Amino acid sequence: MTTPTDKPQAAEKPHSVEKSDAEWRAELDPERYAVLREAATERAWTGELLDESRSGLYTCGACNAELFKSGTKFDSGCGWPSFYDSVNPDAVELIEDTSLGVVRTEVRCAACGSHLGHVFDDGFGTPTGLRYCMNSLALGFAPEAP
Repeated sequence: MTTPTDKPQAAEKPHSVEKSDAEWRAELDPERYAVLREAATERAWTGELLDESRSGLYTCGACNAELFKSGTKFDSGCGWPSFYDSVNPDAVELIEDTSLGVVRTEVRCAACGSHLGHVFDDGFGTPTGLRYCMNSLALGFAPEAP
């Protein structure tokens, strides 16, 4: 497991899913494009996956890579879907983000490099102590078959 206290670095290897900006724009609606490809943030408490409670798998909204299992989702009270761990250590890449004048850790899909949200070390009471704070627009959800 990678933690936000590990030194995040910019992506050094090519992603397994590579597309041109024109291809991403053609595939993603404008809101998803802004979040996934331009690192925008959706408004708190507006995401359709915030209150999702079914068992299933959360995937990248751009390339469908597996990112989080429903069993790691928790109610952090922050207004965005929160998880305490990724589906595996290679599913996400962590990158230092100083865009707001403070140091944060950005979370990107390791398969396509799309922006998902940020990870914080304030996941109190969780097994990892982490809070992966994700944009609903950056995620897909596949419920488990009954």
